[in-house]
Amino acid sequence: MTTATIETARNLIGAPRSAAPTPALLLDLPKAQRNIDEMARRMASLPASLRPHAKIHKSPILGRMQLEAGAIGLTTATVWEASAMVDAGIDEILIANQVIGPFKAAELARLCGLARVIAAVESVVNADALSEAAAAAGTQIGVLVEYDVGLHRCGTRTHEAALALAERIQRAPGLRLFGLLGYEGHCMLEPDREVRVEKTHAANAALTALVDMFERARLPTEIVAAGGLGTWDITGANPRITEIHAGSYIFMDSFHRKLVPGFEVALTVLGTVISRHASMAVLDIGRKAIGIDRALPELVGGQAVVRYEHGEHFIHEEHTAIILNDGADLDVGDRVELMSGYAPTTVNFYDMFYVVDDERIIDVWPVLGRYGTGSIGQPAQVAGLTSRLARPTREPAA
Repeated sequence: MTTATIETARNLIGAPRSAAPTPALLLDLPKAQRNIDEMARRMASLPASLRPHAKIHKSPILGRMQLEAGAIGLTTATVWEASAMVDAGIDEILIANQVIGPFKAAELARLCGLARVIAAVESVVNADALSEAAAAAGTQIGVLVEYDVGLHRCGTRTHEAALALAERIQRAPGLRLFGLLGYEGHCMLEPDREVRVEKTHAANAALTALVDMFERARLPTEIVAAGGLGTWDITGANPRITEIHAGSYIFMDSFHRKLVPGFEVALTVLGTVISRHASMAVLDIGRKAIGIDRALPELVGGQAVVRYEHGEHFIHEEHTAIILNDGADLDVGDRVELMSGYAPTTVNFYDMFYVVDDERIIDVWPVLGRYGTGSIGQPAQVAGLTSRLARPTREPAA
């Protein structure tokens, strides 16, 4: 992404939302703000705090809006997302993932000289590497010991291994242990609410049992992190868990809205009808332009459904075929909007959001921190494109 690309897109400010070149990522700002406010309202009754996941939006502007609504910081999945947030002035970040490799460790250590950035750690090898990077940079890296509560992805596999790692971290120069992370992702996707509650309680119990062991060993438990959107009200109600990392509520999509109702669809992909035969229309939106993880996109307005034949959906690399409902009238050149099947991967396809308010484009915001997009320094390249991205002058965090 270049500044020139953003500036060209900004020429469309004031134009109808359908004027963006397709496929285009549309962000309905009033709906996103209402979603942020609604999640803040829901969290107010729970003991846990909200540290929303910025992997959903990859936008410091939206991150600031979440902080203004009461979030205690932001969560990221990668050090590059953390770079985008910190370099834009956000100074409280948790990387809920392992930061492995010398280049990424050095970037993490750099960020820790500007803000409080905490990363998950599950191995001695990783802890030692981060300690070395912190020493080289003259900074201190915050860490959480990650414990596997049933997802079987990352995390120490036993309580004893977690304790031993925590004690090693306590002795390591340049590291500061804040507590534990135990993400119950295997519960998040369970469609049956009763089963989801049961599985989540079991996962949370495994994590809090480890918290008890940390406290008996006089190890820090300032942060006990878990939870996402699918378990926000289950994990968030546990008095031993200090924060959850729900994030998809800000946009919603075909998958998440079935799990957690009550939020508006704030993110859509604008497309153009490029072919029409009988009841079938074809859009210029394919797998390279919209996320289809876990659920299929849906046409906004209910004029059509994604075409199926022989058990296969018609979403190809550059095309989506839809079957028009009775009374629908779409022809070649018409514009339509699709709700994504999965918002986080949809955002990752794009350089920018066309920000809309009702029927007009009101701004263009960059998508930052993507893989292979020159994340370091990128926020500085686009600073000034919108007043909401202007970063404040500040001293490094203590």
